[in-house]
Amino acid sequence: MRTPAEQNRAGAPRTIALRGNVLVLTEDPALLAAQLDGSCTLTPGQLVREPLRDNISTDEMIPGWCCYWYDEKLGDYAYLGLRGRQFGEGAVRSFAPQVVVSGDAKGCGSSREHAVYAEKYSGTELVFARSFERIYQQNCRNVGIVTCDDFDVLAALLAGRELPLEAFTRSANAIERAIIDHGGLFGFNRGHDSGEASPIRPAFAAARPLTVVEKIVQNRLSPRNPLPGGASVAVGESYFVRTDVRFSHEYVTPMAAGMFSRQFGEEARPADPDSCYFFQDHLSLAEQVLARRARGPELIERVDHLGRRQKEFAALGGGHFIGPSDLGGSRAICHNYIVEHVARPGDVIIGTDSHTCTAGAVGAFAFGVGATDIANAWYSREILVKVPAVIRINLLGTLPHGVCAKDVMLTLLAHPRIEGSQTLGKVLLFTGPGCATLNMDERATLCNMAVEAGGMTALFEPDHVTRDHVSRRPEASRATGAWDLASDEDAVYAAAVDIALDTVEPMVALPGDPRNSVPLASVRTDVRVDKVYGGSCTGGKAYDMDMYASVFELARARGMSVAEGVQAYIQVGSESVMEYATRRGYIALFEDIGVTVLPPSCGACINAGPGVSESPDDVTVSAQNRNFPGRSGPGQVYLASPYVVAATAISGRLSSVAAVLGTEARP
Repeated sequence: MRTPAEQNRAGAPRTIALRGNVLVLTEDPALLAAQLDGSCTLTPGQLVREPLRDNISTDEMIPGWCCYWYDEKLGDYAYLGLRGRQFGEGAVRSFAPQVVVSGDAKGCGSSREHAVYAEKYSGTELVFARSFERIYQQNCRNVGIVTCDDFDVLAALLAGRELPLEAFTRSANAIERAIIDHGGLFGFNRGHDSGEASPIRPAFAAARPLTVVEKIVQNRLSPRNPLPGGASVAVGESYFVRTDVRFSHEYVTPMAAGMFSRQFGEEARPADPDSCYFFQDHLSLAEQVLARRARGPELIERVDHLGRRQKEFAALGGGHFIGPSDLGGSRAICHNYIVEHVARPGDVIIGTDSHTCTAGAVGAFAFGVGATDIANAWYSREILVKVPAVIRINLLGTLPHGVCAKDVMLTLLAHPRIEGSQTLGKVLLFTGPGCATLNMDERATLCNMAVEAGGMTALFEPDHVTRDHVSRRPEASRATGAWDLASDEDAVYAAAVDIALDTVEPMVALPGDPRNSVPLASVRTDVRVDKVYGGSCTGGKAYDMDMYASVFELARARGMSVAEGVQAYIQVGSESVMEYATRRGYIALFEDIGVTVLPPSCGACINAGPGVSESPDDVTVSAQNRNFPGRSGPGQVYLASPYVVAATAISGRLSSVAAVLGTEARP
């Protein structure tokens, strides 16, 4: 069996010609299926002129349960979660596409490198798309898949021309091209560590005013690309940067641990293990739903294997293992724990999850990475960062009662300066006087969903809210510096967007994509619901509990409870949140009104816990962060704020608090 490391040993070919199949991911499911079964009568050139699928998420490229494997079996699962799918397991691998083509924002959603390996193990060598999500494209580069957004190059390839590799990599910078030339990140490292390849010297700009993001990158530059005198980092250039915190969860740790051992030797151990965290949070309640599914025993055994392998690696390396809770589930969801206990202003934090950006609430530069990047960073503490452009989100005023950060984020997702691919790879920097009105949990919600907006991450500059949050930690884990971290007055931004908080209204994202966000008042259809879910890293924080409770307290005072036929779940994000909710009487309130309270876990959000949909007809209103097809089961998922989730539980239909209770709720 070929390992990922073995596949990276050969560098990329110097020229590329079309010698295999082309799979064009069109909007027509029947046309896609016809390509795979050989009945399609259109040529690839004709197919490319068909409407191409945009926003293909990694959940669609490989469903969550398929990530219980991390070997060549992944090739059988390629595109098994695709919306409207009309083909079965192994169909893409049997077709063996050399080239895959799609539309905008390819690879949105999760950072799971399993999606890239599903393509690689099915035969894919080259991926064309109108645009790419950052993590997906970096994962492709790291494992030796060439990506290209130039459809003129695709046309030349389809016309039979043999093209130099440089034709496909013109938009890459020098280090990115070098990684592609070496067939992936590990090949690049071997070439440069052995001295076989010439050192890559990234370009620097002349000293200039910097954004807070550029300052953090510049402060953490690796010795292998030192900052010259009178210079500054340049937007669009890549540099190796020293990390402060590295974390992974059980979905990814086993895959990355295998890479680590093969690349660096069985005796290798992670550098500075005290800054490494291993979370068993994604699948801690999975058995409760897997037991009801086909292949349930096999899937449960795979989950158990992932947990055992992760715990072994964490113990071997000496990192922090954040495992099961005595109350059931996990001690914490990774993002909640990092914000509560670990993140400091100015830190560089990487994690094997796209929602690592949550820690930007504390002023950290935090972003998701794949398995190859985390394995490499365990050894070197370094991560390759392409300096991002920054979009300044200027928050003005104060939110009305009954409106919260989730509504702000859903508003942003529909904003004409944010929607589409305008934010890909960029950072959302929240500034303005309105920031002072948002507590740490609300800031975490905004930063958490930066990836749903296509961004690399999001960030709040540290202020009194940050200081108050960190001061409540035990002395040993309090931040000691970077309190003056702020963008220079004349720093340059890619764009600026003003958001008047007092004009934000309750929002909802319609099923299929978080970007399908509209004002709740505009939804004229009577949406009957089967489940409501208040949880995940987005909706399981302490202030989220305040919001759920404020609605349920009003309902109980009116003699109301969860509507008949509705299954309602509230899931806390950490043991700390559970203790907070218990102390304030929320847990008793939730249970009294008919809500099932769940211990910490990613749970239903990742289709691995109570609250998942069971059939395509199921309708769920959820406080989680994404609702891609299949993400939380086969049903339809609407995204909304904790207020709307709670009101919907009482009504049994998608509803605002005012519509159900005649007034707005407030914590």
